[in-house]
Formats: sequence, C-alpha cells, structure tokens
Amino acid sequence: MSTNVDTNGTTVAQRIAQALPRLTRSHRQVADFVLEHPLQVATLPIDELAAAVGVSVATANRFARALDFDGYATFRAELVRGFESLVAPVERLRGNLEHPTTVAEVFATALDESRRNIEATRQSLDYAACEAAVQRILKARSIYIGGFGASAWLAGLLQHGLDGSCSDVRMLSSVSGVTHAARTLMHAGPQDLFIGLTFPRYLTDTVALAQIARGQGCAVLALTDRPSSPLAPLADVALYCQTETSYRPNCETSVLALIEALTSAVALRAPRAVQSASRILQAVRPWLHGAQGLPRAEVSSALPVGALPAGVRQKKKKASR
Repeated sequence: MSTNVDTNGTTVAQRIAQALPRLTRSHRQVADFVLEHPLQVATLPIDELAAAVGVSVATANRFARALDFDGYATFRAELVRGFESLVAPVERLRGNLEHPTTVAEVFATALDESRRNIEATRQSLDYAACEAAVQRILKARSIYIGGFGASAWLAGLLQHGLDGSCSDVRMLSSVSGVTHAARTLMHAGPQDLFIGLTFPRYLTDTVALAQIARGQGCAVLALTDRPSSPLAPLADVALYCQTETSYRPNCETSVLALIEALTSAVALRAPRAVQSASRILQAVRPWLHGAQGLPRAEVSSALPVGALPAGVRQKKKKASR
C-alpha cells in the first residue's frame, strides 16, 4: 500500500484502518480492494472503481466520505500522491480520449513532440559528459548493457551500434531473465563498463544491475531522463534526454537519437575505424542486395566517403582521381 501522506500526516491506509470498525459491509469491500490494489485504484474514475468492486457509484462516494474526504475525487487525488510518475501516462491517455481528435492530428502532434524532445535533448547535453562516455566505452574491456521493458529494444540498438567498434558488447536482457543478467555481471570488473537505460516508469531491474556492477568495481554509464532518475546516483557518467509525450509513457525517439549520436562518436574515435567498417561490410556482403558479385576490393572501396575520418577521406578522394 502507498505511504502517501495527507496534510494531517495520515496515510490513506491509516485512514482506512481507523475507519474500519464503523464501515458498512459494502464499504469494507471497497476498502479491501483499495488496500490490495492502490496503484490500480489511483488510475480509476469512480464508476470504474464501483464496477471493479461490484458496488454502486453512490457507495464508492460514501466510502470516500466515511474516510473524512470531501468525496471520491479528493480521496483519489490523495491516493495518487506518491504515484504521480506511474499514473501520469494513464491520466494523459484518459485526457486525450476525453477530447477525441483525428488521426492526422495525432500524427502531427506525435511528430512535433519527437522533434521538440530531440531539440531539448540537444540543447541540454553536457558535452564533457559525452566525451567521458565515449572514452569509457572505448577503454572498456567488456561492455554490459542493461535495459528492460521498452528500454530492452533501445538497449539492443545500442549494442548493435557499438558492436562494430568494440570487441566485447553483451546484452543483459534475454530470455534467461534478470537473474541470469546478475550472474553474468559477476564476471565484470574495474576494466569493464555497465551501460544502463531506464526511463519513467523506471524498472527496478536496471537499477539493481547497476548496483551489482558498482559492487564489482565496474564503471556505470546511465542513459536516462533526468538527475532525479534512480539510475543517476549510481552512474560515473550520465547522459540525459527528454522523453515527454502525450500518448505513451515515453517518447523513445529522443533516446534513439542520443544512442545514434553516441555510437557515431564512438565509431569515429575507435582505433582502425575504417578497417573495422571494411571487415563488417565484407562479412555481411552475401546478404546485401546487389553486392554478391562484387570482388572484396570493390566492397572495401564502396565505403561511403562521408562516413570516414577527414584524413582517410582525403586519401580516398585522391585515389579516385
């Protein structure tokens, strides 16, 4: 049960306990449901709570008054306190559904939000932290990436982006679950790096793995949304990105943009970057449409000039004249 406290210093659970002897049978039904499902009730309007418990709307409202609240709205507002970050996406979605809009307007709003989040992320970036993040990645013997829930997909893209530049990049989220990830981290040490990704609503799995990594002496890089994130205090370096959105828990576009910026910087700073890119291109050549008939030399020369470091770019231009 939430420990949210009202202005009198009493939690909702304590109010229920104090009122229990005088509650009617139907009110006790509501009380039991609230105590068992506080987070769910924090997201429910009065008619949905009444339906879930099997009582009338009037009974649900009288229950709130029996706890000395002005009504259900005041009771629910008090219950939400402490759950704000968890219930905010549900409340935003409920508000959007109450004001229906066209598909075209949703597309336009979502794309505008992505643009604003990316720009806000760019404006707030600490470039010293960016430099430190790149250096930590390039110096690490092994890199362990932890991200769960929606962040697991982002963690996979981060692994994909780093794999061409780093010799040992490991995804900790897998079908084996978080306990296997914890066992894997027991092999980490001071020469290694843990990269954790978590955004509201923060998952405890990622935070727990970051704590294990620190316990192993492993450096921690956090990709999260703000300094108040539970992952931030555990990080040696933190990169923040804005993820505000009207329709989903987070706008992941800005996170992806930050990942692409980070992996691009790592690729350009990595030793023997061109040779590494060439080897990867040769390895995947059999699966590239139209490249199967190219000799290996032609595949190597097919690397995009714009993707190469400036010195190599000039040599490539001269060779092509």
